[in-house]
Amino acid sequence: MRHRLSTAAAVPQPSRRRAPGAPPARRPAREAMRPGHQRFRHVARMEWIKLRSLRSTWWTLGITVGGATAMAVVIGINTRNAGGDLTNNALAGIVPGLLLTGVLGVLMMTGEYTSGMIRATLAAVPRRGLVLAAKAGVFGIVALAAGEAAAFISFVAGGAALRHGIAAPALTQPGVLRSVLLAGASFSLVGLLGLGLGAIVRHTAAAIAVLVGGVYLAAQFVGAVAQGAAGYMPVLIIANSLTTTKPQNCSPGSALCPHFLSPWAGLGMLCLYAAVVLGIGAWLLARRDA
Repeated sequence: MRHRLSTAAAVPQPSRRRAPGAPPARRPAREAMRPGHQRFRHVARMEWIKLRSLRSTWWTLGITVGGATAMAVVIGINTRNAGGDLTNNALAGIVPGLLLTGVLGVLMMTGEYTSGMIRATLAAVPRRGLVLAAKAGVFGIVALAAGEAAAFISFVAGGAALRHGIAAPALTQPGVLRSVLLAGASFSLVGLLGLGLGAIVRHTAAAIAVLVGGVYLAAQFVGAVAQGAAGYMPVLIIANSLTTTKPQNCSPGSALCPHFLSPWAGLGMLCLYAAVVLGIGAWLLARRDA
């Protein structure tokens, strides 16, 4: 009587060679996604899952849009000067809402340090610059979408709230569409500033304090001490360069009338601020322990 093992051994096994013209076998997911071999799209997908899974993300963005719209309505109802910059008035609620977006950018980075998740993230993706780039790409797009929604909704709501026979501005008027678009883009840039500060400071409260001091309080101090530099402060760039459709109506030599940048120069300055802060954050992230 033959042993079963010998019978099984005698059975011919199917060949594992790939037939000519057949598609190559897929590699296991573990081999394709082993640490150190991820691409930007893989890390960006991971960051998107983290961002969208937090309820605070959508609550913060919703409050930002709602708050900007409510302020536009209040300003529109109380506007009585038809000769003013009505577009700038409707977009005035953008400036306070930027703080929430910047704080959300800070939390996207410092939240991982607080929870300890940063160790798992960097273990899965050892290329630390790639991690920060993916965070910046994902959050920048989300903040841009929310910012454009806030800008357009505020513009429409503020125009609809105008009274006293004042006609609402239209997107076809000179400079109006540009102002609305750049107002929405400012959300993304301030959010990236917050993300970079989170990578530099790594502590939530301290990073938020630096954000508030650098974006809001520094503008008041510089405006009082050196008015020539006031036009380069982020919050004043947004309020007086990006969202305006009419030139300043006072003499450039006046002590109470600082010179503000043009809209596109202001946008370039904000991009420079975000790039420098993110660059410093990436440099420190690569050189410090998690």
